[in-house]
Amino acid sequence: MRRKRRGLDPFSLSFLDCICCGFGAIILLLTLTRMAEPKAIEDARQQLHGRIARLEEELHEIRGESERLERELRGRRQQLSDERAGVARLQGDLSRLQGEFKASRELSEVQDILAGRMLAAQQELTDEMKRLREAPVKDRSLVAGIPVDSEYVVFVIDTSGSMQRFAWPVVLRKMGETLDAYPKVKGLQVMNDEGVYMFGSYAGKWIPDTPGRRKAVLERLGSWTPFSNSSPVEGIEAAIRTLATSSNPISIYVLGDEFTGNSIQAVIDEVDRLNGRSGGRRRVRIHAIGFPTLFGQSDYPENTTVRFAMLMRAVCERNGGTFVGLTRLTP
Repeated sequence: MRRKRRGLDPFSLSFLDCICCGFGAIILLLTLTRMAEPKAIEDARQQLHGRIARLEEELHEIRGESERLERELRGRRQQLSDERAGVARLQGDLSRLQGEFKASRELSEVQDILAGRMLAAQQELTDEMKRLREAPVKDRSLVAGIPVDSEYVVFVIDTSGSMQRFAWPVVLRKMGETLDAYPKVKGLQVMNDEGVYMFGSYAGKWIPDTPGRRKAVLERLGSWTPFSNSSPVEGIEAAIRTLATSSNPISIYVLGDEFTGNSIQAVIDEVDRLNGRSGGRRRVRIHAIGFPTLFGQSDYPENTTVRFAMLMRAVCERNGGTFVGLTRLTP
């Protein structure tokens, strides 16, 4: 008798084996994939670190370049500031030169003197000097046409660079000659054109006239270099204000080479006001000696020397004195 054949069971042992093998293969694949993943992550991390390092290096380079550009910018700004300051200085110089040119045009009457390179050196006596020469005064004496009849003498000396550089030996000689013309006076005083006293301890009062004091004055003058603005105005005004009295016959001697002020007439008017007449005569006599230091010196404007001559000639004439213009600085 034939056996009856069994039907196929879908969940038989063989089928389950196949299913298990499939699952095992999948698990094996997953396991292999998980084992390779850390290496890939490490490689990616190293690549990321390398890229970060490159970016940081580029950042440092960019910062260095930025600092260099900032330094250059600061330098250019400083250069621009210096250039602007230079432009401002040049504009100031231009304005000053324009002012000097305008002033020189006002001095057209003395252009012949400039063209001839001569300082007005004629030693003319004023009307009052002529009267004194004719008057029968027994103790009257003259030195270079200048009366030496005063009992007190004030020297106002221009200590500017042009005087120190070109005329100082002659200044010392003329100072000594003037002192020799006054064998004995009651008092001396020396100040520069700014009104600065040679001896501060005697400021505002008279230096006793002794041989020792005269020697000290000449020795001090050899190295005396206070600041000067090349204008005798301040010194003359200071001498009149602090030393002039109606009872003391005083002479002021101005030794200089330049007048750098603005107005000659304004100075004349101010000196007239300060040195008013007392008993028919001025409180002080004002004499002057002009030094031709700037003629032939291309670095200096000659018109300031001519303006000094014009100013002092007028001041001396109106104040009973004499202006002497030297024609050379050699003995």
